[in-house]
Amino acid sequence: MKFGKVDHPERIDFTIPPDHPDTSVVLSKSSKNKPLDLYVGCAKWNRQDLKNFYPRGTKDELEYYATQFNSIELNATFYRIFPVETYEKWYDKTPEGFKFFPKIVNNVSHLRRLNDHVYSIMDEYLSVTALLKEKLGTIFLQLHNNFGPKNWDRVVRFVDYWPKEFPLAIEFRHTDWYNDAVVSQELYNLLEENNIANILVDTAGRRDLMHMRLTNDEAFVRYVGANHPTDYDRLEDWASRLKSWRAQGLSQIHFFVHQNMELASPLLSAHLIEKLNKDLGVALRIPKTLVQPKTLF
Repeated sequence: MKFGKVDHPERIDFTIPPDHPDTSVVLSKSSKNKPLDLYVGCAKWNRQDLKNFYPRGTKDELEYYATQFNSIELNATFYRIFPVETYEKWYDKTPEGFKFFPKIVNNVSHLRRLNDHVYSIMDEYLSVTALLKEKLGTIFLQLHNNFGPKNWDRVVRFVDYWPKEFPLAIEFRHTDWYNDAVVSQELYNLLEENNIANILVDTAGRRDLMHMRLTNDEAFVRYVGANHPTDYDRLEDWASRLKSWRAQGLSQIHFFVHQNMELASPLLSAHLIEKLNKDLGVALRIPKTLVQPKTLF
């Protein structure tokens, strides 16, 4: 994930901004007694990317990955709609309690840009995605960097179309969604009214995407490390913020770790899970890694 990559991450202020004032209002509407829905994972299970993770002799990467993590941010579905048999295999290879968080295919988000021709594609996409059954987590839509507020009507039509039985999160990347208070408030209202999560992206070169505005009781976080020692400190800060949100009513944490060079993603994920276990009083499995944390940078 090269989005937001910079040449000198040591020059970036990675401090997590204060919460948007309305985040606490949104969280206050959620029951503080709800069980915590906590999923942490990587963006892919490919052996070539996740070096220092798979033991020698591993025959099936997904099958092994799912013994270590409880979820995957399924980026593969961004590039094409897979056949029925593929979804059935993914379902069968993963244990009870595992969840997939698939990205909507780029024909919808990037090529056709939510125009009137995307809905037949979405019907096809959802019909096979639904084969993941109870292992299907939140589906997410990542819009193009240049998809700005002039496309507001397309966003509204898409939200109106969306079948409410599928949880949805959306990532808005164009800066104008956040630069104009009137535009951003209209967007936040739309997401709140339709129970759609507003994705937070933590990446070095786009700190404006750390808007810290939740629109329901789900924190869907896409974290992009910089292959730099600060990656670990940033994750500890995230654990603290998530603990604060949990105390205010947050009931869903869906956190996915990316790297510009993916080899450290399992290490970073393990570090975060260990911290969340301590801060939130949970017992999520800590993935095994073939090298020790903090030794790659």
